[in-house]
Order: sequence, then structure tokens, then C-alpha cells
Amino acid sequence: MYLSKLELHGFKSFAQKTTLTFDPGVTAIVGPNGCGKSNVIDAVRWVLGEQRARLLRSDRMENVIFNGTSKRRALGLAEVSLTIENTRGVLPTEYSEVTITRRLYRSGESEYLLNGTVCRLKDILDLFMDTGMGAGAYSVIELKMIEDILSDNAADRRRLFEEAAGVTKYKMRRRQALNKLDSTQTDLTRLADLTDEVERTVRSLQRQAQKAARHQRLADRLLLLELALAAWDYEQLADEHRTLDRDARHLRTQVEALTTHVGQGEAALEQQRTGLVAREQALSQRQQLLNTHTDTVRQLEAETRVGAERRASDTRALDRLARESEADHLRRQELTREEDTVRRRLTEAEATHAE
Repeated sequence: MYLSKLELHGFKSFAQKTTLTFDPGVTAIVGPNGCGKSNVIDAVRWVLGEQRARLLRSDRMENVIFNGTSKRRALGLAEVSLTIENTRGVLPTEYSEVTITRRLYRSGESEYLLNGTVCRLKDILDLFMDTGMGAGAYSVIELKMIEDILSDNAADRRRLFEEAAGVTKYKMRRRQALNKLDSTQTDLTRLADLTDEVERTVRSLQRQAQKAARHQRLADRLLLLELALAAWDYEQLADEHRTLDRDARHLRTQVEALTTHVGQGEAALEQQRTGLVAREQALSQRQQLLNTHTDTVRQLEAETRVGAERRASDTRALDRLARESEADHLRRQELTREEDTVRRRLTEAEATHAE
């Protein structure tokens, strides 16, 4: 089993997609300070499942994503793929070539892929258990780990030796088994507590069940009584319904008769309305004739008033003439008497004259 290829895109200083091929033999990366040599080691450690940002020389895990420069914008994700040749079957898988991929988005979401298939971090850790590969295994050694090996801390040296001896997997399984036993013991304790609680609950439920049974008996009796009452009410309501039905039929007959009468009345009313319209038209015509006759009468009355005034004037004139005629008649009588007197005197005078 050996590392054959490393692909980086968006991880720290690798803004462009970069592929590092490791041929058989020793591969060395040489460059000045700050050119990104340590980023290659960080990428290997990161893709193998490292969760501590401090060991990746970052404050937060999101800082491993390329943050951009003055001439290049920042990227939204970091992706590293590690390809391992498994020709000797060291890894517990049927594939002769294993590619592990880790992606981290700037939103904080991440995913792991094993030969292009999404998987869990635990699957990758189990795959590389006791193979010398891993985020904290001895196959990826940095300066600090060399200092740990050379230091007097026996725990750090023991961890590396156990990893090299291939017993880490069994220790982890033992620790997981012990954790499961502790968890099981805790669950048993909790189960005992729950059993006690359930027993108390059962006793309480028994008392409630007895009360519920008594309640059910009373409810059944109440139901029978309610059914009997409902049947009696139904009979009463049925009798009342029959009576009301007869009344309703009678009322419907009356309504039909009244409807017929109303229809006849409406027909008669319509005829009367038609006659009324004709009468209104005739009245309008007669009103016009009446207005014409009224104007004629007013003219005749005016002429009558004028004639009356003329007749009164003529009457006054006739009265004056009558008075004048009477005065003339009296005057004529006086003159006639005077004439008779004069004639008589004349006769006497003639007789006297004759004498």
C-alpha cells in the first residue's frame, strides 16, 4: 500500500486544481519559506479526517478554504482527494485503488467520499485503523511529532508504538466495548428505575382501570336510559311530526289555493292596469280637449263681460233716453196745454177782435 496521487483544489494556497503524483521511490518537495510545502502535509492530514483546526495551523476549520488575493477572488469550498494503491490488500476493501475525498463548504457543511461514494468519517477511520495511515498516525510526521517521540512523555511514544504494532484497532474496539458496557449498565440502571416507575404506574393504572370499569358500567346503563328516553322522545316527536305534516299539507293546499287566487288577482290587476293605461290616455286626450274648451270658455267669458259692459252701457243710455223721452213727453204735454191755452186765448182774441 502506497500513496500514488494527491489532488488539491481550494485548500489553503492551492487556488487552482493541483495534482501531485507520487511515483515509486522518494518524493521530496523543496521550496522557500511560505511557498506552501506544509500545506501539502496539512492536506494529507485533513483528508484523512483531522478535526482539530489547531493542528492544521488555523483558528477555524473554514480558514483552510482559499480566502482570495488582490487579483483572485475567494473560493466557496476546499476539496482534497487522496489516492492509495491497495495492491497487497492491506486495506479491508476489495478495491485495488482507493480514493478518499473530503470537501468543506464555506457555509460549514462538509462531506466525505470513498471512491466517489458519500460515506461517514467513521468509515474512513475504520478503513485506515492499524495501517499506519491516519490523521494522528506515524505515517504523517511533522516536526512537533518528532519532538514528541524524542521527549520523555511515555504516553506519546506509546501511542506511536501501538499504532505501528497494529494494536490500536483492538484497543479502540476494547474501549468502544467498555463504553458500550458502561452505556448498557447505565441503561440497565435506568431500566430498573423505569421498571419501578412503571410498576407504580401499573398500580395506579389498575385503580384507574377499576374506576374506568365502574364508569363503563354506569356509562352503559346511562346509555340504555338515554336510548329509552330518546325512543320516547322519538315517539313524541313522531306524533308531533305527523300532526305537523297534516297541518303542513293543509297549509300547502291553502297556499296553492291562495297562490291560484293571487294569480287570478294579478291577472285581473294586470287587466285593470291595462284599462287604467287606456283610461289615462283617454283622460289625457279629454284633458287636452278640456283645456281647449276652457280656453274657449275663458274667451267667451271675456267677450260676455265685454258684452255685459256694453249692454249695461246701452241700458244706461236707454234709461237716459227714456228719462229724456219722458221729460220731452211732459214738456210736450205742457206745450200742448200751453198751445191749447194759446189757441183758446187766440180764439177769444179773434172773437174779441171780431167784435
